[in-house]
Amino acid sequence: MTKFHVLTLFPAMFHNFLSESIPFIAQEKNEMEVSLVDFREFSENKHKQVDDYQYGGGAGMVIKPEPLANAIEYVLESRASIPVIYFTPQGRLLNQKIVHEYLQCPEMIMICGHYKEIDHRIRERYITDELSIGDYVLSGGELPAMVFIDAIARLLDGVLNDEESALTDSHETGILGYPCYTRPYEFMDMKVPDVLISGHHKNIEQWRKEKALELTKRVRPEMLDVRG
Repeated sequence: MTKFHVLTLFPAMFHNFLSESIPFIAQEKNEMEVSLVDFREFSENKHKQVDDYQYGGGAGMVIKPEPLANAIEYVLESRASIPVIYFTPQGRLLNQKIVHEYLQCPEMIMICGHYKEIDHRIRERYITDELSIGDYVLSGGELPAMVFIDAIARLLDGVLNDEESALTDSHETGILGYPCYTRPYEFMDMKVPDVLISGHHKNIEQWRKEKALELTKRVRPEMLDVRG
C-alpha cells in the first residue's frame, strides 16, 4: 500500500477527487491511503493564523514556519524518515520517470503551499524533493498534489482493469501515444484506418509505432532528442 500524507489548508478540495474514478478504486482495493492534514490546526496563534508579511518587504504573504513544522513532526512521529515533497514552480518538472521512482515508496508527505511562498526554513529543514507540474503558477499546491496522486494510483497493482494499457500510454515508452479508434467504423465521413481492421498484428504494431513517432516529432521533438 502507498500512503500519502497531504498537508493542506483546503482539505475539502480533495473530497470529490478521492471519491471518484482511479483514486477511489485504488483506495477500495487497499492499494492507496490518503491522509488529509489541515496544518492550520497546528498554528500556535490563538486566531489560527498561518501567514504573515515577508521580511525585507515585498508583495505577497508567506506561510509561517511553525504550523508546517508542527504538522510535519506530527506525521513523522514514530515513523522512520520518509520523503517530504513540496509542490512549487521552482521544482523539477514532474515526469513519468519521477512517478515510477515514487511508485516504489510506501509512504510520503506532500506539502501544498499557498499565498506567496512558505518560509524558506521549512524547505531547508524538511523538504527532500520539490516538484512542479508545469511552467505556470497556480493558487496553491492542491492541484499538483492531485495530479501526482492520480499518476501513481493508476500504476498500483490491480487498480486498472487492463494493466497492459498503462504500459502503452504516452511517456511510458519515451514517446507520445499512438492514435486510437473505436466503433463506429465510419464517423462524419471519417473511416478507421484499414490497417487497424486488417487483423495483421505485426502491421498494426508497426503502424502504431510510426504514428506515435510522427506525433512526437511534430508536437514534442525534444523527447526524441533525449532518446538520441
